Amino acid sequence: MDAIIAIVAAIVGIGVGVGGGYVLRNAALSRGIDAAKGSAAGLIAEAESEKKRVQLAAQEEALQTRQVAEGEMRDRRKELQRSEDRFAGREEAFEKRQDAVETREQRLSEREGEVEDTRGEVEQLKQEQAAKLESVAGLTMTEAKDQIMQTAEGEVEHELAKRYYGLEQVMLAEADDKAKKVVSLAIQRLAADVVSDTTTAIVPLPNDEMKGRLIGREGRNIRAIEAATGVDLIIDDTPEAVTISCFEPVRREVARLALTSLIQDGRIHPARIEESVEKAQREVEETIRKAGEQAVLDAGVHGLHPDLIKLIGRLNYRYSYGENMLQHAVEVSRISGMLAAEVKADVQVAKAGGLLHDIGKALTHEVEGSHIEIGDEIAKRYNLPAAVQVAISEHHENDRGSVEAFLVAAADAISAARPGSRRDTAEMYLKRLEALEDVANSFEGVEKSFAIQAGREVRILVQPDQVDDIGASNLARNVVKKIEENLVYPGQIRVTVVRETRASEVAK
Repeated sequence: MDAIIAIVAAIVGIGVGVGGGYVLRNAALSRGIDAAKGSAAGLIAEAESEKKRVQLAAQEEALQTRQVAEGEMRDRRKELQRSEDRFAGREEAFEKRQDAVETREQRLSEREGEVEDTRGEVEQLKQEQAAKLESVAGLTMTEAKDQIMQTAEGEVEHELAKRYYGLEQVMLAEADDKAKKVVSLAIQRLAADVVSDTTTAIVPLPNDEMKGRLIGREGRNIRAIEAATGVDLIIDDTPEAVTISCFEPVRREVARLALTSLIQDGRIHPARIEESVEKAQREVEETIRKAGEQAVLDAGVHGLHPDLIKLIGRLNYRYSYGENMLQHAVEVSRISGMLAAEVKADVQVAKAGGLLHDIGKALTHEVEGSHIEIGDEIAKRYNLPAAVQVAISEHHENDRGSVEAFLVAAADAISAARPGSRRDTAEMYLKRLEALEDVANSFEGVEKSFAIQAGREVRILVQPDQVDDIGASNLARNVVKKIEENLVYPGQIRVTVVRETRASEVAK
């Protein structure tokens, strides 16, 4: 019973507590709501006040902006009014100017009409005057013009020739002095031997009995020697000597060495001959290699391919007009280097171009084509510098692509023109002299011509009544041009025109 009462009491207590809490909570919520309403009413009042203040400020700013805009509009209207006034003034001035131009055009049109009328009258007067002049002079207008033009052309040509002659004399004086100085400096530093060409070689014999052994039974030995070497063996009545004849110097040298070895050994038969020829060929190849290396060393050229050095050595067995080509190549290389040093050009390119300018002649017996074409192919094959290739391919051309090519050509001419460097046949010598005289005699006014100093100078005697002093200068220049265009010659050729007037009377 007590437990039930306790439970009931507990339940009642819990109910009272829950109800009291609910009442207290509602009271607290009511107070919070009232406070929030009061705060919201304050915020609304502040917002209304701020709204009114912002509206007033915006109205004031709009009013100020409107006042500024109205002021700018008034200023623009004033400026536009001034522009309209200026434009109206310009338009009025333009209209006045247009009226003046129209008036001037009208006057010009009238004046043009008057000018045309006057021009017609002048043309008629000119025709009448020309007709009177033609009747008085006996010449038509065209003939008179031609005559005047011919006279003027003659006077101008004579005056130009006089001026050219004067300038040429001054230029030649200066150029000759400078050229002589450069060439003399190069030549005085060079000393070279004179080498003559030959197509035979003499091999001495210990006795005449050796001739029979060289011939062999039924000529088998001599046939074996000629077949193995490609030369002609001449065994004549010359005592204790045999002659080797061949235009190819390398084969001739191989035959000479092989014969010398056979004669010293004494054993002469076809098998021994073949062995001696092979040994001689190896010796000649070694000699060629050493000659090429020595030439490169003497010329001061570096960096060449070994095969190219061997080709240079082959020039030791090549001749042109009696001049040894290897010696000529080294000589041209030295002169080219000296000339390049004097004129501040590339010395190494000039030396290499001079050494290799005739390299094509090393293969002219084996390869078709001129030595220039062959040399150009060799230069390309061994990847020589472009400047050196130009010097090789253009050393005989009139238009050269570089200073070094020109120096190589000049050095080539100097080497070929020095006394004793070349030997020519009498027939070729006479042909060259006749060709020079034929060129000189082909010009009008030439009385006689003489090729002197081995074809290095041409003396021309002219008729004084047909060629004056200025014409003599022109004649010399024209002869030089024709020689350069039509003839091939070593070195330089001087042309001298001689004009003299002789007067004679006979006393009776």
